[in-house]
Amino acid sequence: MNRRIRVFAPATVANLGPGFDVLGLALSRPGDELEAELTDRPGIEIVEITGDRGLLSRDADKNVVGRAAADVVRRAGANRGVRLWLHKQMPLASGLGSSGASSAAGAVAVNELLGRPLAERDVVASAMEGERAASGTPHADNVAPSVMGGIVLVRSYQPFEVIALPLPDTLHISVVHPHCEVSTAEARRLVKGRTYSLDDIVPNLGNVAALVAGLGRGDLGLVGRSVEDRLVEPLRSRLIPGFDAVKKAALEAGGLGCSIAGSGPSVFAFAESVIAAERIGAAMRDAFRSAASLESDLFAGKVSSQGARVI
Repeated sequence: MNRRIRVFAPATVANLGPGFDVLGLALSRPGDELEAELTDRPGIEIVEITGDRGLLSRDADKNVVGRAAADVVRRAGANRGVRLWLHKQMPLASGLGSSGASSAAGAVAVNELLGRPLAERDVVASAMEGERAASGTPHADNVAPSVMGGIVLVRSYQPFEVIALPLPDTLHISVVHPHCEVSTAEARRLVKGRTYSLDDIVPNLGNVAALVAGLGRGDLGLVGRSVEDRLVEPLRSRLIPGFDAVKKAALEAGGLGCSIAGSGPSVFAFAESVIAAERIGAAMRDAFRSAASLESDLFAGKVSSQGARVI
């Protein structure tokens, strides 16, 4: 009988304010679960998908989890097939890396079944192939933290290099997901081809560098002050009903910086304790309700040091 395993891959928050397409972190929850088993017949088969409201393709060539799984098989040179059962446990088009979590789960699960022939860097690269299916570009700011856990910096794509950043033990996060959707394609369209002045670019460069320095020093005040984005947030915030009110509420409740999670509509804020994270998250939920008549879900806790893993 072929061995079947179950993998959990965490949701993620990308960009972290100024770090467009280069910074990301893993959440403790939510995430996706994937069951996988090897077969003797080559090829990838998606047996079942649950929790997607019927919106995702069961064609392995068109689904991120199938593409990521196939790339691991290719890189490993394995003459085996894979059967997959994907259980979506996070909202689609939420800004929480839904496609990235599925891609990470597919890559990690198949690498595990094959006896871990690939190094972590190559597992991330295979997960990026899943992201190519979702957005047309193989970016790593969601899949890298979903595979690796913690907070990561994508230094370069050519050559590919991703760096695990220090994770202060006291760093917590509040993420509020309003019950609305923002299309990743639309969010990226707003940015594509956009030109910026040095007056906007230079502060963003300083904030990325300061955020990394703050993580290394364990200086949460510096981390929070560095969550300031002059390039992408002003464009994408228009797609999120009530964003200005939500950000104001987060900061007034003690948030250490607040910005859009990935493409949105989820919004995140850093905090220095779980109690603070829950208080800040409650204020953000209240603001979504009063400013935009939107209910929302709150995820509050530590940044997860663990990435995708067998459960």
